[in-house]
Amino acid sequence: MSITFYSGENIPLEMHKVRIVQKLNLPPVEDRVAAIREAGFNTFLLKNEDVYMDMLTDSGVNAMSDRQQASMLEADDSYAGSATFTRLSNKLTELFGTKYFLPTHQGRACENIISQVLVKPGQTVPMNYHFTTSKAHITVNGGTVEEVFKDEALNLNSEDLFKGNMDIEKLTTLIEERGAENIAFVRVESGTNLIGGQPHSVENLKEVRAVCDKYNLKLVYDISLLADNLYFIKQREDAYKEKSIREITRELADQAHILYFSARKLGFARGGGIITNSEEDYLAMREFITLYEGFLTYGGMSVREMEAITVGLDETMDEQYISQGPEFIKFMSDELQKKGVPVVLPAGGLGCHIDASKFLEHVRQTDYPAGALAAAIYIASGARGMERGTMSEQRDENGVETLAHMELVRMAMPRRVFTLSQVKYAVDRIAWLYDNRELIGGMEFVEEPKVLRFFFGKLEAKTDWPEQLAAKFRADFGDSL
Repeated sequence: MSITFYSGENIPLEMHKVRIVQKLNLPPVEDRVAAIREAGFNTFLLKNEDVYMDMLTDSGVNAMSDRQQASMLEADDSYAGSATFTRLSNKLTELFGTKYFLPTHQGRACENIISQVLVKPGQTVPMNYHFTTSKAHITVNGGTVEEVFKDEALNLNSEDLFKGNMDIEKLTTLIEERGAENIAFVRVESGTNLIGGQPHSVENLKEVRAVCDKYNLKLVYDISLLADNLYFIKQREDAYKEKSIREITRELADQAHILYFSARKLGFARGGGIITNSEEDYLAMREFITLYEGFLTYGGMSVREMEAITVGLDETMDEQYISQGPEFIKFMSDELQKKGVPVVLPAGGLGCHIDASKFLEHVRQTDYPAGALAAAIYIASGARGMERGTMSEQRDENGVETLAHMELVRMAMPRRVFTLSQVKYAVDRIAWLYDNRELIGGMEFVEEPKVLRFFFGKLEAKTDWPEQLAAKFRADFGDSL
C-alpha cells in the first residue's frame, strides 16, 4: 500500500507486522571478496552465512503468514487418501475451475512431465519468452523453443505496460510456416522472468487462445508468477480495474488447457502442480507423477507444505496481500533510476532488474557483464542478486556462446522479508557501485557445465578488479561495513 506522508514522501507501507525474526550477518568487504572468490564468482554458490540480503530469488524464500504456519499443524500425513490433498485440490478447483490436480515437488517437475508427454522430437514450442528450466526440458525431449514476443519486450525503457504479451502475428506466421502438426503446444509464462518480470494482459491471453483453437493446439500456461501479474492487470488493464482478483484469476485460467505452477512462488511455500480440465491430459501425465514424484496425493511434497500452499493460494486473492512485492520493487527501481542507475522500466514483478549492459558498457558480452555485476554488487553490499544474461544461456552444439537478448541482474524481492531501510541500503550501495563502475571487469568460466551452467558453474575474474573495488570501498567508507 502506497501512503503519502506529511513530509511529502511517497513510499510503500508494510501491511504486516514482524513476529519471527532471523539474525543476519554483514561480513566486512574483504571477507566478501574472499567469499565470492571461493564461490567461483557465482552468487548461487555463496554460503548464506556470508550474505546480508538474499535477493537471489523469491522462490521458496517468501515469509509465510501466521495462518500458513498454523495450517501446517493440521496436516494429514496419510500416504494415500490424505485430507490435506483434498483441501489443496478443492482450493485449486475453487480458484481456477479445474477438475484434475497432479501434485509435484516444484515447477520444473511439472515442466519435465508436460514435456515428456507433449513434446515429440523435431517439434517446436512457441512462447512469449523462455525460462531456463522450461527450455531445458523441451530441448532434452527433442523439441525447440521459439520466442514470439513483441518487439517492445526488449526495450528496457519502454512505456509499454504489458511487455510480456505474445505477438499474435508472429505466432500465427510461425504456426503456418512450421505446420500445426509440428507445434507441440503454445506456452505462455505469466510475468516473464528473463525480461524483467514483465506481465501479459488478459486480452492478449485470450488472443493466444483464439489462435490455439484455430489450429487445434494446446495452450499451456505457467502461472508460477501469477500473483504479480494479477496485480499489474488490476492496476494497468482498463477493462479489469473494477474486477476482483478472483474474477481475473478465473478469466485467465479459463483460457488455458493445462496450467502449472511452482508453489515456491505461487502459494509462498514449497511444491508445485499441474491442473487441467482435460481427462485425456490428466491420464497421460498421471503415471509420471508416481514414477518421478511420489503418490498421487502428495507428489513429492510435504503435507505440511501442502496445507500452507492451500492458505497461501487463498491469500493470493487479496489485492493488498499481493501488492507489496510490486510496490517495493517499483520503489527500488525508481530510487535507482533517480541516481542514474539503468533499470528495466516499467518496473515489473519478481525483483528490481538492473541493466548490466548499460551499467558496464566497457565489459564485452562474452565476458559476462551481468555475472560480473552480480558479483560486484555482492562485494559492495553483501546483497546477493541473480545473473539473468548470457551466463543463463548455454552454448550451441558447436560450442559457440549464445548471447542473451538482455544482460540483467535481478535483485529479487521476497514477499514480506525485507524492511524499507534494507531496501534503501541496497539502493545506496548499488548507486555507489555505479559511480565506480569503471573498476569492474569481466569474467571467464573455469568450470562450465553443459546444462544450466548458471546454477553451479564457476568463473574467475580476468583481472584483479575485485580487490581494486574492495580497496576503493574501504577508501570511501572507512571502517563501515
